[in-house]
Amino acid sequence: MKERSHNIMWGITGILIAVSAAVLYKTHRAVPFMMDDLWYSTMLSEDTPITSLSDIVKSQIWHYQNWGGRSMTHGILQLTLLVGERGADIMNVIVTLLLSAVICAVARFRKLPAFWAALSMLLGLNANWKMSMFWQAGAANYLYITVPVLVFAHCYLRELPDEKNLAQAMPKRLRGITLWILPAGLLAGWSNENIGPAIWFLSLAVMILLKREKKKLPLWMVLGNICCLAGSVFMIAAPGNFVRSAQVESGQYGALWQCFLRMYAESAAVTQHLFPALLVLGFLLILCKGVLGEKIGRKNGLLLLCALLSWGAMVLSPHYPDRATFGTMALLICAAVSLAEKILVRRKDLAWMFWGMTGLIWLRGMFFCGEFLAITWGWIR
Repeated sequence: MKERSHNIMWGITGILIAVSAAVLYKTHRAVPFMMDDLWYSTMLSEDTPITSLSDIVKSQIWHYQNWGGRSMTHGILQLTLLVGERGADIMNVIVTLLLSAVICAVARFRKLPAFWAALSMLLGLNANWKMSMFWQAGAANYLYITVPVLVFAHCYLRELPDEKNLAQAMPKRLRGITLWILPAGLLAGWSNENIGPAIWFLSLAVMILLKREKKKLPLWMVLGNICCLAGSVFMIAAPGNFVRSAQVESGQYGALWQCFLRMYAESAAVTQHLFPALLVLGFLLILCKGVLGEKIGRKNGLLLLCALLSWGAMVLSPHYPDRATFGTMALLICAAVSLAEKILVRRKDLAWMFWGMTGLIWLRGMFFCGEFLAITWGWIR
């Protein structure tokens, strides 16, 4: 009977994932290239359309010098624009599924239901699902770039031994990591102004913890940390950032009023944009720590600290749009899925509670897409 129930659950989960992928694809098809997509489909400095990789390189050099430092994310954007709308839509769905898998890897909950939970949370807990996942420019800046960010974080977090056995040996080294951690670290640091420095701090914190436990640091950890820091510096110190800032009226508001507006944006991020994710995480924290007395673990502690830093770093930015909370939300989802794994290992009889909550989140995400499609198709007027 247990095996039969297990097979039924996996079958239902597989169907829900397939339905989710189909709805995601249909929604992507309904959202056209717009706004920044149209500009980034050109050479930026002129109206000539991009037609090759060399055009992308040239336009990103101009972008770095004249508009901003997000060369990696906007380079990804131009690559997706180069393949056309249908190709970009297919790629967006694949990357969404890939990000869900990476979240499960970071959370160390590698099962099909956990994959469905991560996929559901990415959409159902999203502050602005359309602009962070379905708008092509938003997808490149948030959805796409979060994959290498979490892959980089996973490489470090997996090296931390379990709290109950600090003397345990380090896991088997990933093949070729000394080479590919260099571009991975550079890409993770050169992602977004808040996530890049936060993920660098996470890698540094892991290294400090390992040194305190008298463990030898592998060369790849040091090189990856340096590359991540370099990526963040390249992004923040880009000449284009200063050119763009000079175009903004600095005297429009006084210093006190600017401080108030930034505190308001930080508060709005917590009480509005990130609130659904924090609500789910808070429930799981209470259940795990308060009811079951289970430790959340150092890895989850680092993920939550990284999320806090990525949120707090936005106080340095004059703008904090809701879509910019995507990376912080992804870190919170990693912690939530990890806590769920701890709970289910300790109390399998509580599985219905987590999967029931996931079902409600999935329905919320499907409602977002369903409502948009119904309006687009003229079913809702």
